[in-house]
This record gives sequence, structure tokens and C-alpha cells, in this order.
Amino acid sequence: MSEPMAVILAAGQGTRMKSDLPKVLCRAAGRPLVDWVLDALELAGVTRKVVVVGYRAELVEEELGGRAGVEFVHQTERLGTGHAVMMARAAIAEHDGPVVVLAGDSPMVRPASLRRLLDAYAQGRPKCLLGTLLKDDPTGLGRIVRDGAGAFVGIVEQKDATPEQLAINEVNMSTYVFEAAALLSALDRLQANNAQQEYYLTDCPSILLSDGGPVDALPVLEPCEALSVNTVDELALVEAELEKLSRQ
Repeated sequence: MSEPMAVILAAGQGTRMKSDLPKVLCRAAGRPLVDWVLDALELAGVTRKVVVVGYRAELVEEELGGRAGVEFVHQTERLGTGHAVMMARAAIAEHDGPVVVLAGDSPMVRPASLRRLLDAYAQGRPKCLLGTLLKDDPTGLGRIVRDGAGAFVGIVEQKDATPEQLAINEVNMSTYVFEAAALLSALDRLQANNAQQEYYLTDCPSILLSDGGPVDALPVLEPCEALSVNTVDELALVEAELEKLSRQ
């Protein structure tokens, strides 16, 4: 299997962070959020990292420009996560190995989780493999729906879930490994037929499943990886967890 590459979504402003910085440059434990993501990828063996920048892109490029293996693509219009990955089309098209897609504001992602996901991808070679999490309280997160045999069926968002689906505790954490060609094929067919008129990356696994797959989801993420950063209070929780991990 060819070496993996990564696409890191880092174009957002993060208005709820009470800062005019790009969200990925807000600091936790003394470092920008995106630094922790890049560290995890490098420790998992991913050397080529394409960072999708948008809001105040020059600040992100200045912060990360000295890191080995980092390149930038620009998302001038913020039209959803799928649209962000579309901006990396040229880089994906010249790559023949797996493509890891991560959010740049997810500093709790663990190298060991990424390695487990990449190892599982290498063994099964699916079109898409989602890294998921079993969460005691899944409120607000997309649920992983499986059939009676345990096979992946799709992702259902909280607002669209039935009562039975709301009881599911396996959740999507926006951590993906795609086959490069399959990802491009799915991106070509994404539609913005939703209230926000945005292109959602979460639709890609279902598109590939409708092609015959295979698409799978593995609950390989650790509980701490459920911590996200959308508010100042959440940032404080993440910072405390990162400092705790650094002492281990």
C-alpha cells in the first residue's frame, strides 16, 4: 500500500471562541489546535499533509509554513466540509494511497487511533473507513447506523434520527480514511440539497456504499477524542486533558 496523505480542514473562523483568529490557531496547552493534529498525523506515519485554509489564511500559513510536509490549498467560499475537501482535489488526484481526512480543530486525536485505523484500512482496503467512538452520552453527534449483521449502513444526524437511532451510542467523529480515487468519485457527486446549501463530507460514505462499497466504520477512537473545541469552556476542558496526557 502506498503511503497515506492527509487533508486537514482548517478554514473556519470559530466565532464562538471569542477570538478573531482562525479557529485552528486558538491555543491549547500553549500550542495552536492544529499543531496537535499535525503531530498526531506525523506520529502515525503520515508525512504529506494538505491543510485547507480560508479565514485569515495568511496567519495559518505563517504559523505552519515551517513544518515539513505541509502544503496549503484555499477555500475562498465556506460551503461545507465536502466543499473544503474539494479544494484539495489536485493533491488527491496525484495520490494513489489512502487519504486521511481530519478536522484541524480536533487536538485530542491520538496517534495510536490513527495507526489502528490505517492498519485496518491496509488489511481490508475499503473505499472508506470511518473512525468512530462509543460514547455514553451521544447527544448532538451523528449516529453510526448498522444493519442486523453489524455492517455499516450510514450516518444519521441527531435532528434526523428516529427514537431507536437516538439510542445508538456509536458516533461519527469526522475521522476518515478514503481510497483516493473513491473519494474523488464521491466528491463529484456531492449535492448541496440541504437547508444550508452546503456540501457535506458525511454524505461521501453513503455515496460509496451505494456504489457497492465496501465502506466500514470501526470504533477505534479513545474516550478523550470525544472532546471537541467549539467554545471557550470546551477549550479549557481540552487544555486540561492535554496537560494531563503530557504528564503520563
